[in-house]
Amino acid sequence: MPNATPNQPLGGNTMPRFAGPGTMMRLPSATSPEGLDAAFIGVPLDIGTSNRPGARFGPRQIRAESALLRPYNMATGAAPFDRLNVADLGDVPINTYSLEKSIDIISDFYGAVLAAGCAPLTLGGDHTIALPILRAVARKHGPVALVHVDAHADVNDDMFGERIAHGTPFRRAVEEGLLACDKVWQIGLRGTGYAADDFDWPRQQGFTVVQAHEVWYQSLAPLMAQVRERIGPAHPVYISFDIDGIDPSFAGGTGTPEIGGLTVPQALEIVRGCRGLNVVGADLVEVSPPYDVSGNTALLGANLLYEMLCVLPGVPYR
Repeated sequence: MPNATPNQPLGGNTMPRFAGPGTMMRLPSATSPEGLDAAFIGVPLDIGTSNRPGARFGPRQIRAESALLRPYNMATGAAPFDRLNVADLGDVPINTYSLEKSIDIISDFYGAVLAAGCAPLTLGGDHTIALPILRAVARKHGPVALVHVDAHADVNDDMFGERIAHGTPFRRAVEEGLLACDKVWQIGLRGTGYAADDFDWPRQQGFTVVQAHEVWYQSLAPLMAQVRERIGPAHPVYISFDIDGIDPSFAGGTGTPEIGGLTVPQALEIVRGCRGLNVVGADLVEVSPPYDVSGNTALLGANLLYEMLCVLPGVPYR
């Protein structure tokens, strides 16, 4: 913001970390995206989930665990709060009884955020929310590149006859022209399937599919170099990160866990590897606090959201 000091997280030496505001990183809360470069937004929806519920509580628990975060990224040198004005815009007031109505509420909310020039960083919520967010993002930026981390491809044609659920968002996104399909990367896919060709449909659309077993015991820095080369520095990119992309030994608090997943260092390499891309928004979804009473899954989610903030365009690096 010209002639203004960007918002700063409340420091642990000013107010104890177990006290103070319950916002993301204890940032100021805001009621409007005007004047913000980026904003954290909660979408407490889990009526699109197919197995264990509880992701509606994800935004609240992620915010609680984010009190441990500090403003500077000591690994990468990123200093997002030196230049970007960031706040917590609170939660989208979804309709907890209607998935169909909630989709429109989310899309309209994000349309206003993006129209203000504010990059949304989303605390989910189940993965259904990616569809209405991508609708708003594509209205602003056109078809976007996608870095999608997940145990599941989420390209089902339907679930119990429903065309919108947490396993269908990227099938609908392709059908609606929201994605630049030759610039879509799905990383971490694994587990059992209903048919031997379950991962073939995204490949047929032009997606690059990287199954988890293909990168066991490997650094993902070389993979992310390929991602940056393919997407390029100008094309708008959206990051969609399902916490179940990470192995449940690290992140068990999720609705549909699958063994053999990515490690935490690999997750960090993926997000940090998006530096230099034109990232226009991101989400972290499927944290279900009732299945991890330690809070570790939400803590990991909070850290990954901070890392997403650190790779937004305009973030200075010291």
